[in-house]
Amino acid sequence: MKAIVHVQLKPGVLDPQGQAIAGALASLGYDEVTGARQGKVIELELSGTDHALARERVEAMCGQLLANMVIEQFSVEILD
Repeated sequence: MKAIVHVQLKPGVLDPQGQAIAGALASLGYDEVTGARQGKVIELELSGTDHALARERVEAMCGQLLANMVIEQFSVEILD
């Protein structure tokens, strides 16, 4: 089983990396980009077959290590 975790800054939290990405794209001529937010994707290989338990465990991992709950939010996808 695999878990895909998407971690991104909460709305309203300043994102200097996202601003730098948007600025760089604009300087390359991609004028349609009006903003960017940067995040991270974490892929975890998991043992077991219980999707509900896997989601519960991965959400606990996010709360303890993978995401800074003060400024970040996350979503979890469990795949076979």
